[in-house]
Amino acid sequence: MTTEHSPVGDTEGSASGGAPEGETGTDAGRAPSAGAAGAAGAAGAAGGGDGRADVPAGGGEPGDPTAGAAGGGRDDAGASAAQDADAPAEAGDGDGGAEVDAVGRTSEAGDDVGASGRAARAGAAKGADAVSGAERGAAEAGADDVAGDGGAAEAGHGAAEAGGRDAEGEDGTAEAGRGASDRAPSAEGAAAPSEAEAELAAQRLERERISRRKAERQGPVESGGKLSGTAADLLAAVRAVESGDKAVAPAFVEPAPAPRRPAPEPERRPQPVRVAPAPGAEAVGAVGAVLAEGGAPEALAPQVAAALGDGAEEALRADPWQLLRVAGVRPEQADGFARALLGAECRPDDERRGRALTVWLLEQAALAGHTALDLPALVEALGQRAVPDPDEAVRSALAEGDALVFQDALEEPGARPASRTTDDGEEAAEVPVRVLAGLERYALAEESLADALARLVNSPSEEAADSWEPAVAALSGGAAELARQVAGHGLVLHTGGEAARAEPAALLGAARAAGLRAFAVCHTPDGARRFAAQLGEEPGAGAVGTVAGLLSGASGPGRDAEGALDLDLLIVLDSPQLDVEGAAMLAESLPDRARLVLSGDPAVLWSAGPGRVFADLLAVPACPQVASRVPDPGPLGELVSGIGVGELIQVEAPGKEIVIVPVRDAGEAVHRAAQLVADSVPRAFGVPPEETVVITPGHGGAAGTRALNAALKERLNPGPGRFGGFDPGDRIVYSPAPGRSMPGHVVGADAEGLRLECAGAPVVVPRELVESRVRHGWALTAHQAVGGRWPAAVVVLPGDAAGALTRPWVYTAFGRAERHLSVVHGVEQALPKAVAESVARPRTTRLRTLLRVQLPAAG
Repeated sequence: MTTEHSPVGDTEGSASGGAPEGETGTDAGRAPSAGAAGAAGAAGAAGGGDGRADVPAGGGEPGDPTAGAAGGGRDDAGASAAQDADAPAEAGDGDGGAEVDAVGRTSEAGDDVGASGRAARAGAAKGADAVSGAERGAAEAGADDVAGDGGAAEAGHGAAEAGGRDAEGEDGTAEAGRGASDRAPSAEGAAAPSEAEAELAAQRLERERISRRKAERQGPVESGGKLSGTAADLLAAVRAVESGDKAVAPAFVEPAPAPRRPAPEPERRPQPVRVAPAPGAEAVGAVGAVLAEGGAPEALAPQVAAALGDGAEEALRADPWQLLRVAGVRPEQADGFARALLGAECRPDDERRGRALTVWLLEQAALAGHTALDLPALVEALGQRAVPDPDEAVRSALAEGDALVFQDALEEPGARPASRTTDDGEEAAEVPVRVLAGLERYALAEESLADALARLVNSPSEEAADSWEPAVAALSGGAAELARQVAGHGLVLHTGGEAARAEPAALLGAARAAGLRAFAVCHTPDGARRFAAQLGEEPGAGAVGTVAGLLSGASGPGRDAEGALDLDLLIVLDSPQLDVEGAAMLAESLPDRARLVLSGDPAVLWSAGPGRVFADLLAVPACPQVASRVPDPGPLGELVSGIGVGELIQVEAPGKEIVIVPVRDAGEAVHRAAQLVADSVPRAFGVPPEETVVITPGHGGAAGTRALNAALKERLNPGPGRFGGFDPGDRIVYSPAPGRSMPGHVVGADAEGLRLECAGAPVVVPRELVESRVRHGWALTAHQAVGGRWPAAVVVLPGDAAGALTRPWVYTAFGRAERHLSVVHGVEQALPKAVAESVARPRTTRLRTLLRVQLPAAG
């Protein structure tokens, strides 16, 4: 509290003057007959806290007759005059409602302080009448407990005078002790009706105001009365709900978070990709010794050690048929190896043989694209492999956990009927089922994929759809339709050719511009490069990557604290190339309420791995499907579009975009293909050999990839092949995993292995894995080429390849060319027949059945 000297004449919460020397102060608290009040300090105080009369103001001690107090509040002020004109008056900063009731208490006790003091002074001046008038004023003030709070009625020198400001309740000040020359009213003036009425009216207003304030202080304090900001808003919302003025949901719905701008892509410098090394020399040597003992090639030792893991030597001795786990080993070879190791103990009905053949058949089915096999077909295949009791072999594999069996309800003709029994023991109507057997890894992947897709389909909400409105408004045509479906659904399928990729590209750009976290992935680095070009971005700029890069963390937005991809939208191009394991990992990585767009051309070849995810989803009405109307342009687009609907049509090619080169045999086909790549295409179209791809149906044969690559290497990059058959500059295709092919070229070799560059990234392949992972890459199969595009393509169709041709194969191979297509044609009428009649070979999968269970609307 700050103490100040109050100037004379200041009436705003300060003393209004001092009494002349020798005069007695007019405050009732300083009267000689104060009694108990004087012993307590006899100080009249106002404001400044709790209104205790025993706390003097102005620095005086208790009982000091010169101590005066002045209080400042919201609407009232009290003033008292000190004996010394220079005595300081202290202003309190209380709540304006404090009351000092010393005068009131003494008056109620019969010790009429105000009346006694005023009577003594009035007797010395004017007479009994003035005293009587003063007593009336003091009695009013004391009885109503207003002394020192709202106003004062004081008498001095035989006069009673009251000062009121106005009827609005502003504070009034009654001043006394001024002397005749200052303000010395007469007793008659004090008794004048007009002044008495004014005084009473002012006091009545003050009493009413003080009574209201006292009642407010004594009543309960309203909770939250002093809250502000967010706390006050929350309290108001609670009271609104409790009173029924507002519904619960609108009151407590959290405001939509501000759109999160995609974080800048962290810089990722290319690091050499080091392939996991082969097993140690000791383990390989031990396995090689067992292989040699059984008459098998010791060159298989690294693959056997890698396939069987630790303890490969013991495992192979205990079960020689485990040799079937190595790719390329056939049952008759494994039987010969077992006979050499086991001798007379080797029998066709050996339980180990039956289990190993069961697993081998399921693995062969997976290589053909199946995630499971019909149990009757599996039993029949085991019988063809000289297994005496195929049913027992299957039961043994199931008991050991090497395989799983399923019964899927179907509504298809030819399904095996099965009866159901109700809880009451009655037999219900038969339901057709299909009994399947499969490997655990693919069965679990398919079930996980169905669960994840069902979660995405069921997770979007109307509130989440609102954040997509800016993206939808920014688009038009097919891209706008795609965006509208994405806004309201967690899973959307988009179909179309190469030109149709412009629609998901537009969606990706609009989503990122709207502040949504969006990312796109392609099957190959070349596909990612082309898609990034449609966005006007550099490859690896942050919006586009590959499926493998996203799952490994090499590209993409990373993951949140729960391990989910930090995305609102994921667009997957080349979706027909997704196998069940890759699709399951992608879908499981997405958070709730994220959007997944699977986009692709349904006419291309299916995935190299097991499953047909995109085709299964198109066959089940589980989500919206948006078919693009954007056609592929030019003669090449017209040719490929016709193949997609089963027609091999004649198209006009004024710029020689399409050239047919007839050949008589495979040897001529190889010669003409090398000539086209090395000479004709560069000369006629300006496309260098490194930008031309050769596509053929298979690796073997007189015109397979091996024969073509040998001829092209001799023509384009001759050399001794001192690094495992490779020389620096050779075009290669690297397969880090089954079904994945990365074109590149050889950089060199050292003690660590063969050094490659694939899609701008360095790769190191250990020596022992070069033979199984790296091939020359001037010529590819259609499965290796899918997902990529080249300025020029040479498709080789030798006469012995007629049986391998299908409509998807021809569509895929011809569609790899951007500017020019040369067809080295030796199959005559087999080509149009394959386009018209040979559709994709069926695959046995469970995804459609699982989705019908997870999503009843899909049934």
